[in-house]
Amino acid sequence: MWPHYPLLLWLCAVRLLSPSSALPFEQRGFWDFAMDSLDKGEMMTMIRDEEEGSTPTEPTSDFATCPFGCQCHLRVVQCSDLGLTEVPQNIPLDTKFLDLQNNRIQEIKENDFKGLTNLYALSLRNNLIQKVHPKAFLPLKHMQKLYFSKNLLPTVPKNLPPSLVELRIHENRIKKVAAGAFSGLGSMNCIEMGANPIHNSGFEPGAFKGLKLNYLRISEAKLTGVPKDLPDSLQELHLDHNEIQAVELEDLSRYKNLIRLGLGFNHIRNIENGSLDYLPRLRELHLDNNRLTRVPTGLPDLKYLQVVYLHSNNIDQVGVNDFCPRGFGMKRVFYNGISLFSNPVNYWEVQPATFRCVTDRLAIQFGNYKK
Repeated sequence: MWPHYPLLLWLCAVRLLSPSSALPFEQRGFWDFAMDSLDKGEMMTMIRDEEEGSTPTEPTSDFATCPFGCQCHLRVVQCSDLGLTEVPQNIPLDTKFLDLQNNRIQEIKENDFKGLTNLYALSLRNNLIQKVHPKAFLPLKHMQKLYFSKNLLPTVPKNLPPSLVELRIHENRIKKVAAGAFSGLGSMNCIEMGANPIHNSGFEPGAFKGLKLNYLRISEAKLTGVPKDLPDSLQELHLDHNEIQAVELEDLSRYKNLIRLGLGFNHIRNIENGSLDYLPRLRELHLDNNRLTRVPTGLPDLKYLQVVYLHSNNIDQVGVNDFCPRGFGMKRVFYNGISLFSNPVNYWEVQPATFRCVTDRLAIQFGNYKK
């Protein structure tokens, strides 16, 4: 009945190397967005990778003044890695990109950014900031990118610019997000706030009210369940590396626009029947490194699902209809990535027809299980 599928018994022992479509979304570098408003000549001055810090270049200046020790060129002011304890003065008023990362700044004061109405992006990453004046960002009428990661912030800064599109505040000390913390930020598209010691109770009702986010990451926190009051516009939600133990029926009911969902590296033992039915547009699902004993129900009904990570769980059997619908006409796209390695399931016991809606044999990851 399935003349080509005996080959799949062999392929099940082959581990998929790295299909590009199966890779999780990743925010690349701090200055990647420079292309939004600069030409090719200006792009050469951008900092290439947020995580690696700034690469020194020969100091040049197109400004009448440039803060001592900084490098100023083509409306980019680079003051990183200087041991600064406060925001420098005399920043040129037409600055568009201001890099203050990798310093020792402890406080952002009221007039630190006075007159910088043209500022488009600001990096304060990897400082010692624990206090931000509530009026500090008021002059920044056109700022779209704010990078505040790796600091000591106890809360989300107040009065963020309404023009803000992207905010990164991961690796701080935020335990609470108050109601209205993001009020007035109707243009916000992306928030990265992982690696903060926040529990589910730390999100007050209305904390995300008014936001129309596409991307939200709250990984490496203290969440014990899927937050229920996040923006319903989300297309990507990453909750990896938390303490979530189960996905209950209504947990995902408001996130009907999700395309990618990350729940890897949690303690999930059970995904309640019907929970995934709320995600009709889902294309990528990460459930690796949990405690599942079965393939979640509902996968065959997700017409656009292409990638499923289930490796490093406790799955000991896989049913013939766990991934694919009984009728070929129900699924719009075929899978191009299913990972099942590091589970106590014997690949030779899985029926070949189980993967009848997979693009090719290399799309399936099986491997040896070690206790």
